[in-house]
Amino acid sequence: MDHQQRINSLLIPFYLGVQTDPEGRKIQEIWAWDFEELECAHDYIQWLFPIAEKSTFNPDAPVVDDQIIQTFHKDPRLSKNLQQSLTVMLRFYGLHRYETNPGKIVIGKSKDYATRKQEWLHRFDHNFLRITRILKCLMILGLKAEAQGFYDCLQQLYQEDGDQIGGETFQYWTNALKPDAAVAQF
Repeated sequence: MDHQQRINSLLIPFYLGVQTDPEGRKIQEIWAWDFEELECAHDYIQWLFPIAEKSTFNPDAPVVDDQIIQTFHKDPRLSKNLQQSLTVMLRFYGLHRYETNPGKIVIGKSKDYATRKQEWLHRFDHNFLRITRILKCLMILGLKAEAQGFYDCLQQLYQEDGDQIGGETFQYWTNALKPDAAVAQF
């Protein structure tokens, strides 16, 4: 078994909360991090939001394959935990998720948005890459309603702060919702 296969074999047990990532952290520990840890650590986002592309920044990041995708689609515990990961990051961005109708997910600004946006809403911020990853992950692992709700919110933020986000970044976010985005390179 090569390095990537070994890393990939850890993803499902990690996501179920029974295995650590290569850094020795369980998913529940990462969910409990404060905003400073979420901002400053750069090797966890690939574990919370795995995609089908190899990470340029983290050689110990999982890369989802068809088997992992199918497992996420079939196991409601994995979907629930992916929703929890999304909740953690939305809170970091000053956003929150709610359901208006069955299956209709809306993501909007929380009461902390004005404060939280000062942390990440800056031109060329690394969180823009994280958001692209989150959108791609949600799409490929079966949370398309959440991905669409997040994108709709991002579209509103772009209308308000497009000069900070930039057209190229917004185009990456738009492309992340396309069906072939799971295999497209970023």
